[in-house]
Amino acid sequence: MNFPLAGALLVCVLASRAVAQTVPVAGRLPERAAQAAGPAPRLPDGRPDLGNGKGAWNPRVIANLAGVGDPGRSPVETIVDVPFQAWAKAVYEQRQADLQQHDPESRCLPPGIPRLMATPFPFQIFQQTDRVLFVFEGGAHVWRTIFTDGRPHPRDPNPSFLGDSVGRWEGDTLVTDAVGFNEATWLDQAGHPHTEALHIVERFTRTNEATLHYQVTIDDRHAYTAPWTTSYTIPWVAGAELLEYICQENNKDLPHMVGR
Repeated sequence: MNFPLAGALLVCVLASRAVAQTVPVAGRLPERAAQAAGPAPRLPDGRPDLGNGKGAWNPRVIANLAGVGDPGRSPVETIVDVPFQAWAKAVYEQRQADLQQHDPESRCLPPGIPRLMATPFPFQIFQQTDRVLFVFEGGAHVWRTIFTDGRPHPRDPNPSFLGDSVGRWEGDTLVTDAVGFNEATWLDQAGHPHTEALHIVERFTRTNEATLHYQVTIDDRHAYTAPWTTSYTIPWVAGAELLEYICQENNKDLPHMVGR
């Protein structure tokens, strides 16, 4: 592998022994599995079963949420003309030019949202009566809680890597609303920036037993002139479990990052 081009992604791959076993080949496994899949399973309350320990969701590598670049690594459904503010476009272009050498994920920091939904590591979803819990193998082995009990966001949330998330059901779709992010993350591996004004709306729909459809709208008035939306599908691996992920221990890839 070419280390400079691998960037932060290689750090993640070296950090977990689960990837080679579980990550599907982009453009192949999801389509084949979906063709043979049955309907989405349901819980006793009639809601779609989003996993609940029966397996794991395995995102493909979504290197660029706008779909620009190698389509095999960014299999989004529609190419997005991102409505950059001038400064944000300059930052993005600089990160492209230096091959993402300053990617915070390569320093073992949490990827943030929505990037956590696009890294090549499995995650599980657990549904409770008042919340939906996401547990991630990658991204520094973090978890995310989406409250569905009707509570509002805090008036002045303390900025954090994953922000504050609340959710609701619209039919069979879990709709989440997240605010309160710090500026320490990138929106994706390609380097789309954001500010603390970032507001994320996500839609999770299990379209069949093998497929989770993910849509995210990015609204950051300080970085973009208008909200923009992207979407893709995430395949299911029945019976899969999450393995331990320790990025901080013995990280050997940093000397190979461009510019070091």
